[in-house]
Amino acid sequence: MNVKITGTGSYIPKVLKKNNDFSNHTFYNVDGSKVESEISSVINKLKEITGVKERRYANDNLNSSDLGYLAAEKAIKDANIDKETIDYIIVAHNFGDVKPTSDQSDMLPCLAARVKHLLKIKNPKCVAYDILFGCPGWVEGVIQANSFIKSGIAKKCLVIGSETLSRVVDKFDRDSMIYADGAGATILESSKNNLGIIAHESASYTTDEIYYLFFGESYNANSGNDSRFIKMHGRKIYEFALTNVPAAMKSCLDKSNYKIEDLKKIFIHQANEKMDEAIIKRFYRLYKLQVPENIMPMNIHKLGNSSVATVPTLFDLVRKDKLKPHNLSKGDIIMFASVGAGMHINAIVYQY
Repeated sequence: MNVKITGTGSYIPKVLKKNNDFSNHTFYNVDGSKVESEISSVINKLKEITGVKERRYANDNLNSSDLGYLAAEKAIKDANIDKETIDYIIVAHNFGDVKPTSDQSDMLPCLAARVKHLLKIKNPKCVAYDILFGCPGWVEGVIQANSFIKSGIAKKCLVIGSETLSRVVDKFDRDSMIYADGAGATILESSKNNLGIIAHESASYTTDEIYYLFFGESYNANSGNDSRFIKMHGRKIYEFALTNVPAAMKSCLDKSNYKIEDLKKIFIHQANEKMDEAIIKRFYRLYKLQVPENIMPMNIHKLGNSSVATVPTLFDLVRKDKLKPHNLSKGDIIMFASVGAGMHINAIVYQY
């Protein structure tokens, strides 16, 4: 028995923030000194490295659990199932619900319970819980749902990735321009044919790599804000990802018994355009091959980095022919892959 995705949905927030909207910002370096470069040069450098041209922020009246709920509604409708038959709701996030007027994280009750409440699911045997696994959280949630269904514990699972990163960034840090908000959701059920999850791989690197992503103080010592914000050692993450992600992808693909030539699409976490391109290039180099054209859909240019939401949102858009020229056909062999805080890595080989 295989486990397949029978429904997808995504919620793309309404507030559009373009690169030029940062033109009046003042940025600081790690040592607290002011960035002296022209702001236009800073913005252009960000676009050159990350590919981000614009990003989406959630409306003030919506929290991360609300975004997850809105994406889940679409996935349930797409799968054409009775929501009361869902056995598990797994919500991947990193910071809980953070209101725009407060930088305090709210995870009591958990976001999955809040989503279940908003969906008005009454069945108490529908178990709702959160997963904290960095940016690879949605992929790991799918791996967990796969295990639940294969073991007979569950028949239907709802897996969501939702985040409002715009509310946990230091506005004086250039990296704040990368991050965005959004949510993606999927329904998983058992498959009577060979379609669905074929193989998966997960790993956690927690020695020297543990604090490549972390919570830190504002770079502006005079900001008057003693809160902590999402911070990263970008170069170290880049080097870590280029070494370890292609290896994990290869291990996953080799376990699936499919050849790399069989892959039609690779849905990778939208963290950084240049990094993602380098990861895919390294992956194909492990097989002594060149990267095929149109193998890797990208939407970071328009949506930014929304952490756990990037992969399910990207998959939903391609699946519904909303990201030309990319599309999927029944039987296509695809891969999901992600890397993020922990440092965690995972991958899934999937037959569509």
